[in-house]
Amino acid sequence: MEPVIIVLIILVVLVFIALIKTIQVIPQASAAIVERFGRYTRTLNAGLNIVVPFIDTIRNRIDLREQVVPFPPQPVITQDNLVVNIDTVIYYQVTDARAATYEVASYIQAIEQLTVTTLRNIIGGMDLERTLTSREEINAALRGVLDEATGKWGIRVNRVELKAIEPPTSIQDSMEKQMRADRDKRAAILQAEGVRQSEILRAEGEKQSQILRAEGEAKAAALRAEGEAQAVRTVFEAIHAGDPDQKLLSYQYLQMLPKIAEGDANKLWIVPSEIGDALKGLSGAMGNFGGMGGGSGGNGGTSGGVVPAQERREKPSID
Repeated sequence: MEPVIIVLIILVVLVFIALIKTIQVIPQASAAIVERFGRYTRTLNAGLNIVVPFIDTIRNRIDLREQVVPFPPQPVITQDNLVVNIDTVIYYQVTDARAATYEVASYIQAIEQLTVTTLRNIIGGMDLERTLTSREEINAALRGVLDEATGKWGIRVNRVELKAIEPPTSIQDSMEKQMRADRDKRAAILQAEGVRQSEILRAEGEKQSQILRAEGEAKAAALRAEGEAQAVRTVFEAIHAGDPDQKLLSYQYLQMLPKIAEGDANKLWIVPSEIGDALKGLSGAMGNFGGMGGGSGGNGGTSGGVVPAQERREKPSID
């Protein structure tokens, strides 16, 4: 009985193993290559799949999601014979699991080597300055070549990026010095422009201030002259309205003499010749007042020490 039990146990184990090999579960976004006696049979898609145990075998399981592969820095020589190290990143996706399995031995290594050779061809036609400023152009050219070459491998290159472009250390030092000099130059230009603009604004402000001050002084002078003219006109009209005689004008003239002599700076006072006429008019007025108060009413006689008008006119004027 014991050999029969052993045989039964072996059969159960074989059946269990056969069931395991028969039922294949493929995850989402994955594919599996099935070979029968070493020959490609079919591709298993995501889900539950049935295969013939011990006859069909799973050759390869491939991830159909987009993959990101960074490549190490590669030395590349530019057109002006400078060596730069360039890091690249490739975004690719397997579109045909059968071609990716049978058309190329290792598509990752093939993509890396193709990227290096294509990058050297592209950079070899550019100088350093253009290489540093033409990343988009390099990416587009590199992607076009890779996508065309990897299409037959069942690979689609979605994107190519240059992570870093590192020129030699001496070139980096020279570039830093040039950038520093350019920054200093721009700073000096901006400072000079600021000073120039400040001087222009200050000059414009002073000019505007002088114009406004001159306009104010002109208006003030005009108003002052107008006021003086109005005052003179008012006085003139008042004098003409009062109809003054020579005696009143002589009296006013004498009243103004002390004001003319005022001031500490008046060391020398010159008596004008018109004062004689003023004194004559004033003495005539005083004589008239004396004749009205105590003189006789004879035939034009004089009183006291009053000099007749005829004699007063004959006296010379005081110079």
